[in-house]
Amino acid sequence: MPDRTTLVTALQGAGWHPAAWRTAGPTAQRLTSFRHWRDVVVEQDRLGVDAVTIEDSFTAGPVDAAGDLDTRTVVGRLDALLVANAVAPATRALGLVPTVSVTHTEPFHVATGLQTLDHVSHGRAGWRVQVSPTSREAALFGRRPGGDDAAALFDEAREVAEVVSRLWDSWDDDAIIRDVATGRFIDRDRIHNAEYAGSFVSVHGASIVPRSPQGRPPVFALAHRADAAAFAVDAADVVLVTPGHGGREARAVLDEVRDAEQTAGSDLRRPVLADLAVLIGSSTAEAADELAALDAAAGAPYAVGSGSDTSVLATTVPELVSLIGDLRALGYAGVRLRPLRIPIDSTAIARQLVPALVTAGLRADVASRPTADLRTRLGIAPAVSRYATSHQGVSA
Repeated sequence: MPDRTTLVTALQGAGWHPAAWRTAGPTAQRLTSFRHWRDVVVEQDRLGVDAVTIEDSFTAGPVDAAGDLDTRTVVGRLDALLVANAVAPATRALGLVPTVSVTHTEPFHVATGLQTLDHVSHGRAGWRVQVSPTSREAALFGRRPGGDDAAALFDEAREVAEVVSRLWDSWDDDAIIRDVATGRFIDRDRIHNAEYAGSFVSVHGASIVPRSPQGRPPVFALAHRADAAAFAVDAADVVLVTPGHGGREARAVLDEVRDAEQTAGSDLRRPVLADLAVLIGSSTAEAADELAALDAAAGAPYAVGSGSDTSVLATTVPELVSLIGDLRALGYAGVRLRPLRIPIDSTAIARQLVPALVTAGLRADVASRPTADLRTRLGIAPAVSRYATSHQGVSA
């Protein structure tokens, strides 16, 4: 567990509020441009945020009551993994954590895409795992329909995460030998088959991408209900939770994760981040008024049970610092903040919240932040390959 507060910003379009695009000005005109994503991500990197998650889905946007795309919100998105690869060369220390679904995506493509990002970013890749439960998403692939069988979705997700991990491990660190004398570029005995046959996926063979700088990029999972928490404990390195408003709720949610770890027989205590949606104003009253204006523009309040799966806070930087301090005291490693408006609130996180956390003693100064890989910054142990002591190579 890191001895400093982990701060992650969750990026989505013009912001997490459905009406955010109406206040975004020129930003709303370039949501599908590389320039937009580069500008937002580089600011987070330059000012000391630890990582950004980039949202993604197999739907172009939210749907209305009739099941059609809700045209009052941002409709259309870029592929999160490709965005992360595009902005990586423009960043220096920031972790890049795209959302990649496991429900209709082949594990091989998930593994190699994230390995590529880890190479491009020199060890700053992460992966936010997501399931895709709807029939609308399934129809895009012509496969089994989505449904309410959450247990099956998470069972499949476990298998995909296991296969991805095996593929990440399939090349030893020193598999590339470049032996000019013998004419061998690789040592075949240092590349291993990721043998797996499960109920949902099966794989025979190795990744095409050599082992990446982190070996296994850290896996993030949202544990907003019991079945998701059980999956997160089985498959994730970092757990995101929705802790509610009060300290008692926050403690209870954290205890649920620790209980799930104990039930699973895990001896790891994973970093747990409180996942919160925020609108940051110069005063509490101003923030409340600005949220009310967004809600009015959207025609409905953006809150838990009404568009959001986590607490929506109209707040100030000092109030956020106090809340984060309280969460740290309870045992949280830090927070993932979902800015309701981009760039307004994402800028406030980077320019105002980061230095305020430093002043409060909750973070080190940007100049002294670790520049190592993302696992190290998050306080996660280095990834040791399951084949580290094995000498079985690939089949001929």
